[in-house]
Amino acid sequence: MLCWVTVAPTALWAAVRLLGLDRGPLVQALAFTPYIAGVSVLPLALALALRRWWPAAVAALAAVALLGVVAPRVLADPQPAAAGPTVRLLTANLLAGTGDARTLVELVRRHEVDVLTVQEFTPDAQAALDQLGLDRLLPHRQLNPEVGTPGSGLYSRWPLTDVGLRRNLNGWGFTQAYGTVAIPGAPPVRVESAHPSAPYALDQVGSWRADLTAQPPATPDGGVQILAGDFNATLDHGPLRALLRTGYVDAADAAGEGLVGTWGPYDGDLIPPVTIDHVLVDQRIAVRSVRVLALPGSDHRPVLATLTLPTP
Repeated sequence: MLCWVTVAPTALWAAVRLLGLDRGPLVQALAFTPYIAGVSVLPLALALALRRWWPAAVAALAAVALLGVVAPRVLADPQPAAAGPTVRLLTANLLAGTGDARTLVELVRRHEVDVLTVQEFTPDAQAALDQLGLDRLLPHRQLNPEVGTPGSGLYSRWPLTDVGLRRNLNGWGFTQAYGTVAIPGAPPVRVESAHPSAPYALDQVGSWRADLTAQPPATPDGGVQILAGDFNATLDHGPLRALLRTGYVDAADAAGEGLVGTWGPYDGDLIPPVTIDHVLVDQRIAVRSVRVLALPGSDHRPVLATLTLPTP
């Protein structure tokens, strides 16, 4: 009985994850799947030590399943033979504009960032960033600063065309600034600052799912696209995996950095780090590296992706 009581939780977790049963309270729970995968070997060890073979068999299957979906995130994937220019893209959630503007501008300057997407972007944040010189580092922009959390912004070193703004019609009504970046030596690249609703309460799960489903799909036979921002979802959530299947690649996963946390304890909350900020790139783009940085004043950590684009 002790063995079965110990084995059952990981076995059920594996079933929920593999079957994509992220509904209700399971949505928040599934964000912590990497932690469950890490401890899934303990019930197996207990069952083997007590020579309870049926519980051991179930525990082994659960451990293999969970580790099988999580472990590849620390292994770099082969990259496409892209031969175009290198682009450094940074995305940052500013926590209703309280993220430290000086630090963000310094990150842009130090890492020679070419494209910046921001979420929870406010008028005060815009003014502070420009006062610190962001308007000179990244002069081309499509901005929608709003008080509170709905605001969004896209900054670029190169000119932007076909700019616009999309408002998620569910939950908090987060906005998503977008534009097509004209990068010398590369085809036009459409970049959007992603920010679907958060499943922070049970009555918000439907909005979360609807916002993720409404994200622009990749266009493998069309224009090159990048979605970068706070997705409020991990790779263990079915709607994000469905979006990836349209032709995107998660840059951190491709670079072997897919388990580095981007949200959680950074503003003092006692929450284990989870990875909900992503840079999703067209599968024709080569991911060279991904780094998760620090931004005081925000509960998120910025994600910096170095990418090589295809040629025109």
